[in-house]
Amino acid sequence: MNITGKKVVLRAIEQEDLELLHQWSNDPEINYMLGGWHFPSSMQDQEKWFKSLSLNSNNQKFAIHTEDLGLIGMANLVDINWKDRNAFHGMLLGDKDTRGKGYGIDTVMAINRYAFEELGLMRMNTTIIANNEPSIGVYTKKCGWVIEGIKKNQYFRKNQWWDEAIVGITRDDYFNLIEKNNYWESDK
Repeated sequence: MNITGKKVVLRAIEQEDLELLHQWSNDPEINYMLGGWHFPSSMQDQEKWFKSLSLNSNNQKFAIHTEDLGLIGMANLVDINWKDRNAFHGMLLGDKDTRGKGYGIDTVMAINRYAFEELGLMRMNTTIIANNEPSIGVYTKKCGWVIEGIKKNQYFRKNQWWDEAIVGITRDDYFNLIEKNNYWESDK
């Protein structure tokens, strides 16, 4: 089952996606804006990662696909905790030219809808490096997420320390947002 937004489709990652995903995983500009630590990765590592993906896992990864552009990024819903009904979400848009055009917003909204309306989760969490202002804006100004805390000096990038924003959304936050903006009903 694909997860559909208004502009994007979140689908399974396929073998033919690996070349572009490998390119993005080695792009320093992308990695400076992501949490965690990233070493250069080989295509062999990319293929090993791909083979580890499973429908039976509590860590789901999705290709972000558009009809016109094809693969434009990747999203996830990981660390799914069925008992406490929460999960961690992350996303990246690989091609700079796709950013600022609503694809990120639509991806987060599609994940929100899937998590809360299909999976019955109670909340989702993410973390965002503080210098990634566009992502913070997408999540908090457009998609109903709230900054719930800050970890000081969590990331070291280009000889500078950056804070980590701890961001979350609850089921109620999502439904309140939908009631206010009619996202799924409108052409916004």
